[in-house]
Amino acid sequence: MAAGESFDVYRLPEEHQAIREAVRAVCAAKVAPHAAEADETGEFPKASYDALRAADFHAPHIPEEYGGAGADALATAIVIEEVARACASSSLIPAVNKLGTMPLLLSGSAEIKSRYLPPVAAGDAMFSYCLSEPEAGSDAASMTTRAVRDADHWVLNGVKRWITNAGVSEFYTVFAVTDPSARSRGISAFVVEKSDPGVSFGAPEKKLGIKGSPTREVYLDNVRIPADRMIGAEGTGFATAMKTLDHTRVTIAAQAVGIAQGALDYAKGYVAERRQFGKAVAEFQGIQFMLADMGMKLEAARQLTYAAAGKSERGDADLTYFGAAAKCFASDAAMEITTDAVQLLGGYGYTRDYPVERMMRDAKITQIYEGTNQVQRIVMARQLLADV
Repeated sequence: MAAGESFDVYRLPEEHQAIREAVRAVCAAKVAPHAAEADETGEFPKASYDALRAADFHAPHIPEEYGGAGADALATAIVIEEVARACASSSLIPAVNKLGTMPLLLSGSAEIKSRYLPPVAAGDAMFSYCLSEPEAGSDAASMTTRAVRDADHWVLNGVKRWITNAGVSEFYTVFAVTDPSARSRGISAFVVEKSDPGVSFGAPEKKLGIKGSPTREVYLDNVRIPADRMIGAEGTGFATAMKTLDHTRVTIAAQAVGIAQGALDYAKGYVAERRQFGKAVAEFQGIQFMLADMGMKLEAARQLTYAAAGKSERGDADLTYFGAAAKCFASDAAMEITTDAVQLLGGYGYTRDYPVERMMRDAKITQIYEGTNQVQRIVMARQLLADV
């Protein structure tokens, strides 16, 4: 490299920086003001949804051909990150819309994509993902929900648990057993509509965090749907589910990064203003060391998340590893950072008058859903040992 020649280290392209600024402005004005209320009431933040929909940030990943914004995986991660910085519950609007529709994008026919993606892109419907069951969480292949062929229809029966935005979403990607003898190769994926006869929902779960995003059971009682609502070929549902999670674990990493950033931002402002022993708390070296560790972990999580987003966009062969690594590292970091933020505020951090206790509660779920971090470590280890 010639003397004076610049070396351009990794940085966000200008268009992605512009997306961040745009989302941050919308969230500051129209999402953050509703965050505490959504947490207190446990109600879906409709005003936040309306604001995200008006700005086209509710499902930015949907391709332009279906009326969407056509955002790439990195841009989508940035949207989710910035919404989570303001309100974790609201960040599940773009995140779960991607989770629910990703099976269609990966495996769906042209007809099923043309039917179901445009309403989501327009903000007229949301899409949820129904994989887990009461006795099939991490071991999703043990699901018992059945789909039985009946002429040109399928009839579904079963219970899905931990379904994010259940009851609010109009559409559901449902995984069901179509061949009990084939285990994971006997699972197929379907689109179920909220209005289908036999679809009902349980009471909202009483949760530690993300209270503004409803989590309910979904009951399927002889739900009869046309055969053309199958996503991909029969027996390919489990493979589609796993490929989907490779991509969407990146969005959970982004959510975790956003929650952690919101907590660090608030904590920095607080310790700069709070005075004890005649000086700002931020002047104490012990506090400075805490902030340094928080910032370091956060930036490492962000860079790993963005690298994984790039691999998601390209469909790289090592996406499975990077998606798991980003989700695991970022969520662990978010839990540590939000816990430290509560500590930095002292007694005030433990009260609902300040947002960091909410952020700490919200951060916890990022270590659990879309595969616990113990499962992520299993996934990573298998990938590392695959070529040994």
